[in-house]
Amino acid sequence: SLRTHENVVVRRASAKTLNLIGSKAALPFLLEAFLEDDDPVVLGSSAGAMATIGPDALESLLGILVNPECTPFQVGLINLALTFIGAKAPEALLEAAESDVTEVRVAAISALGDQIQKSDDPRAKNRVFKALDDCSPDVRAEAVTLIGKSCDAEDVEHMLVEKLIDTDTQVRKNTAMALMKLEAFNTIESIEAAKSTEKDKSVQAVFNVAINILSRDLEEKQESE
Repeated sequence: SLRTHENVVVRRASAKTLNLIGSKAALPFLLEAFLEDDDPVVLGSSAGAMATIGPDALESLLGILVNPECTPFQVGLINLALTFIGAKAPEALLEAAESDVTEVRVAAISALGDQIQKSDDPRAKNRVFKALDDCSPDVRAEAVTLIGKSCDAEDVEHMLVEKLIDTDTQVRKNTAMALMKLEAFNTIESIEAAKSTEKDKSVQAVFNVAINILSRDLEEKQESE
């Protein structure tokens, strides 16, 4: 009924029920539904069911990422599923983070954030830190953003400052935003120095936002002390 019923309500209910069951036998049908159904609820529940199945579904989920027809919506669902799977099988995510495929590394690094925030897993942290020097700018950009969400400023600001002069514009933007979110007040001068040599106007604009907000928040902090 998940794959052939013409009534979308039945397909949705089928996917949700398979999520509750969590049987590996359903994996090929869930995968097919995730790739071919046009209903977002069916897609979401199918991804959820694959996440419930756990590590056995990891290879299938990661395989979708290399499909050129994979949509941003599907990528988002896969990332959520990977986060759920990684909580039960962290080794699987760490292995995926070493993949030769850029899209897989990006997804794995993103999913490791939940492990860092909830369990402060040192292996996950170290893998994300390593990703700062990945050959792919997409992986570096994801790592920078993740660090800004899940680490303490004093532990990472020295690493992030180096990324203010990364060769990729998005990495430089993400770095400035990460330092701002971390309230890394000690890096204001570093951001100003990077801005003074920055050629890209869109990056300059992000640097300005980070400098202004960090400077304002620092002033408010000093006044309250």
